Amino acid sequence: MKTLDPSHEVTVWERNAPDDTFGFGVVFSDETLGSIHGADQVVHDRMERRFARWTDIDVMVTDRQGAAHPFTVGGQGFAAMSRKELLEILQQRVAELDVTVHYRATAPDPDELRSSYDLVIAADGLNSAIRTRYAEAFRPNLDHRHNKYIWFGTDLVFEAFQFFVKQTEWGTMQIHGYPYSDQGSTFIVEMHEDVWRRAGLDRTEHEAFPPGASDTYAVERIKEIFAEELAGHEILTNNSKWLNFTTVRNERWHDGNVVLLGDAAHTAHFSIGSGTKLAMEDALALAACLHEHDSIDQALAAYQEERKPVVESTQRAAQASMEWFENIGMYAGQDPAQFVFNLLTRSRRITFENLKERDAEFAARMEAGFARHQGSPEVAPAMFQPTNIGDLELKNRIVLSPMDMYCATDGVPDEFHLVHLGSKALGGAGLIMTEMTCVSPQGRITPGCPGLWNDDQREAWRKVTTFVHTHSTAKIGMQLGHSGRKGSTKLMWDGMDEPLDEDNWPVIAPSPLPYGNDCHQPLEATRTDLDQVVADFVDSARRAVEAGFDLVEVHAAHGYLLSSFLSPVSNCRTDEYGGSLENRLRFPLEVFRAVRAEIPAHIPVTVRISATDWMPDGNTDEDAVDIARAFIDAGAAAIDVSSGQVAKDETPAFGRSYQTPFADKIRHRVADPTGVKVIAVGAISSYDDVNSILLAGRADLCALGRTHLYDPNWTLHAAAEQNYRGPGADWPVMWKAGRRKPPTARTDKVPPRLQLLREGAADSVHLRWTPGRTPVSV
Repeated sequence: MKTLDPSHEVTVWERNAPDDTFGFGVVFSDETLGSIHGADQVVHDRMERRFARWTDIDVMVTDRQGAAHPFTVGGQGFAAMSRKELLEILQQRVAELDVTVHYRATAPDPDELRSSYDLVIAADGLNSAIRTRYAEAFRPNLDHRHNKYIWFGTDLVFEAFQFFVKQTEWGTMQIHGYPYSDQGSTFIVEMHEDVWRRAGLDRTEHEAFPPGASDTYAVERIKEIFAEELAGHEILTNNSKWLNFTTVRNERWHDGNVVLLGDAAHTAHFSIGSGTKLAMEDALALAACLHEHDSIDQALAAYQEERKPVVESTQRAAQASMEWFENIGMYAGQDPAQFVFNLLTRSRRITFENLKERDAEFAARMEAGFARHQGSPEVAPAMFQPTNIGDLELKNRIVLSPMDMYCATDGVPDEFHLVHLGSKALGGAGLIMTEMTCVSPQGRITPGCPGLWNDDQREAWRKVTTFVHTHSTAKIGMQLGHSGRKGSTKLMWDGMDEPLDEDNWPVIAPSPLPYGNDCHQPLEATRTDLDQVVADFVDSARRAVEAGFDLVEVHAAHGYLLSSFLSPVSNCRTDEYGGSLENRLRFPLEVFRAVRAEIPAHIPVTVRISATDWMPDGNTDEDAVDIARAFIDAGAAAIDVSSGQVAKDETPAFGRSYQTPFADKIRHRVADPTGVKVIAVGAISSYDDVNSILLAGRADLCALGRTHLYDPNWTLHAAAEQNYRGPGADWPVMWKAGRRKPPTARTDKVPPRLQLLREGAADSVHLRWTPGRTPVSV
């Protein structure tokens, strides 16, 4: 603010002394450093001289037998410095710019400040008193997490960003470490609270520490547990105590002339970056907005509009990373190399292609290890490694996700379904799934939903399966479902979930609770109703086999009948089908077992579930583990892991691959040891995301829906973009001329050597630039 306009009067109340500091090192990205350089080159240059820089991430995985497995991944690029030195630089700079700083001072009452100053910046941290004072305006949400962590330093200077992951007799413990100077490193110890208690580290939980005192017992215990990793070096303390991380979010960041900045506004888990980094980025944006706008109101609105989406994106990545470390114990049995890849890609910001660019050798090692683990002789992109669901062999790991099309007539699929599903089979997906196909007229969602309750429908479906089997190497599966309380509604484009204007049919549910306001009031299903539903599923499953389907999936997700029995949001019964999860599972399992018993053993039966209801009192991902286990015990060959749509007022956390962590938990907790496959679905749209999910072991297959609507040949195009022509990526013989992307219409404008790259005829080209001439943009 002072460099933009020296006439600004800036006063700072700093509650700590000038030489107080907490923690040891601060990490910065190149992007943040560039912004600091643009705002104040003096500060940037002073920071630059003190940076510790490195390009590697080192991971040491110690297994239960005590064997250590070291890995190094290059090409990363980090910069860190001492937190104390950073404070000294900032203190020196504000003194040069004539900024008034009151050290060891508590700020005056916020109401007094608001009346005396044009702007009040609340940068008072995680436990912000100002945020609490005006909570009605800011509407904060504080999420207290499960892991325990303690912040240390050490005189051991790491050569790179360092992860130590150690299997102990009490469970998994991990260290996050990085150098901040040539004299020391930050050393953060983290573990689940259950592990912390089992290891006896909770003995000081209720002891009161004098201000600034550290947990000396923790120091001695950590030195014992990580003696090999510390190699005789000391642990350094600075107010080091066990903490639980708290994620802070605020709906609004400003109220009148008060604005939140840094940890007062938001926090992001330390496993992906520094709160100091985010706070400095906030400060740079706030100063710029104040400089560019005529009024405080405009400036603060612009500041929130600019920064909040950026921070929320960071928080989503931080949430994924934090939850990964909270669940790190479930990966204890993973192959060490796969574990490291899983760790590196935990936030979903780093992907396989990112790592390939940074460290091609490590990426090749991952692909080779995946092929070896699958027993495959071919090293290929993970998505093109063959797999199986039960006895059904699949050429690759891409699934066309079921998507309702709402265009059948009297439940009979027509030419549209033939072209829709047939085109995806020609387009390369290994498994084609139909949309939810209804087991009875009363089980339809809309009048346009397809069915399989009569022989005319069976014969129409037979045309689809015959085409798929004749003209492609894909397999095709039938998803069977009953709409329950979500039935008798309009076509999606006429009014999603809205009751029909006429010709409605009665809908049933476990309890007489409507799906949402203005939705049908369902009838509570009687035993007679339930017996009929079981019989309808069995009849439809038999017809699916007769129609030539390779697989049958029972739809127990998205709030339809079976899903509504599973969820406490929609199931309030007091008989044997309601109450406990065991009871709520009873009817869906009856249906599943009856279907499994009806069809031949070599045809796999799978189930789709909603892994969370996204509702305060609904099912959680922990419930999903138990639900998946129950279906596996009943004979499920795969668990198709979706989420939500159980209630209209759900609050899903949408984002890239946002449902994959649920698949990951089910796979590692219950499915993988049994050989049952797990299918991930939900905002997966790139081959890079697919390969990353598979290589990390988060799922066995990936289902893509909207992506296939955008590009029916997505799988073949993904093969072409990866320059892969091997098994699992077979083009129809009539299309093989299209395997190479044709030249663009502006080929004559592209330098010939670059055209070689476009056509795949060269791996690299050398370009020479003559000074004074326009360089070629590559």
